[in-house]
This record gives sequence, C-alpha cells and structure tokens, in this order.
Amino acid sequence: MVMWVQPSDADALLARRDGIRQTYAEAFAGPPWHEDPEQADGYVLRLAEDAARPGFRAALALDGDPEKPDAASVVGFATAWTTASPFPSARGYAAVASVLGPERTADWLVGGLEVDELALSPHARGTGLAAALLESVTASAPGGRCWLLTSADAGPAVRLYRRLGWRRVPGPAGGPDIAVFLGPGHPALRDPALRVGP
Repeated sequence: MVMWVQPSDADALLARRDGIRQTYAEAFAGPPWHEDPEQADGYVLRLAEDAARPGFRAALALDGDPEKPDAASVVGFATAWTTASPFPSARGYAAVASVLGPERTADWLVGGLEVDELALSPHARGTGLAAALLESVTASAPGGRCWLLTSADAGPAVRLYRRLGWRRVPGPAGGPDIAVFLGPGHPALRDPALRVGP
C-alpha cells in the first residue's frame, strides 16, 4: 500500500466523513488536546458548515492503491479558508486577537488564508504527509498570507511548523497559552521592524 496526499473539494471531503472522524479522534485523543469521541463527532458535524466558507480548500492523506483512490483509507486531512472581515470572535479567534492586537490582526490575518485543521493518524506520522497536507492547502494563499493557531503545548506540531519555515508571533506575557504562526511566505515576515519569533 501507498500513502499520498491529494487536494479535495468540499463534496469529496464530506463523502469521507467516517474516515475524517476516525482520523480526527486518533489525532486529538492525546495531549495536549485530550479530546473524546464526542468531540470528533462534533467536528464532523461542523465540517459541512466549514466547507461552505469563502475560500474553503482541503486535502486528504490517503492509504491504499493510488489506482483505486475511492477505496483508500483516510489517514490525514487539512482544511483552510479565507479569514473573514471583520475578524471573528467565536472559538479561538478572541485569543488570537489578544496575541496580535487589533491592528496586526486586521493587517496580517483578515483576508488571508487560515489553516483550521491539520490532522494525521498516529501510524502515518513521520512520513512527510503532514508537510504535504499543509503545502497542499496553503500553496495558493493570497500574497503568501496564511496563518494558523495551535496549542503552545503541542510540541510535535510546533516543531513541524518551525521546520517548515512558519514563524510564531510572540504574545504578551501572561497571555493565552496558544501559538499563532505565520506561513513562510507571509509578507509580515519580510519587515525587519516586526518582531516575529523563530
């Protein structure tokens, strides 16, 4: 069997709900997430709404025979979409805005591409699939403006993003325990006056 990544439209992604649910549950069961199966169910329910967002894009990591992709198993996925204006306040958005402040949030993130999820089954880690998934959904980010949010305690994810050239935006002391990363082509990274961490 072979593992590979392929871009996916919303319909193809939603047709693989069961595999996505299983992958999500496996990817986020351990620390620092500790999500339970009900949260994986909730993610799959939310996915249909997410797929209707402007600029939505997705990619699947599959395991099986590339000649028969419909029979392949889902071992990973990534989703992204265009960040809305005005900047949202639901879910983790308020924490992101508290790290960047209102001006940088508007300038750096609004209208850019936000990576919402990047999930990989444990048995598929270390294969290069995570990097390929991330590249698949961010390669056409407008002007290179892409970003993502993760837990500051998600060591393997933080190391992956750094290795791929993503840069963490430093937050205020005592701020939320999150990590906001800008993609390697983000124009903010070219300004030496901006203090963006490694």
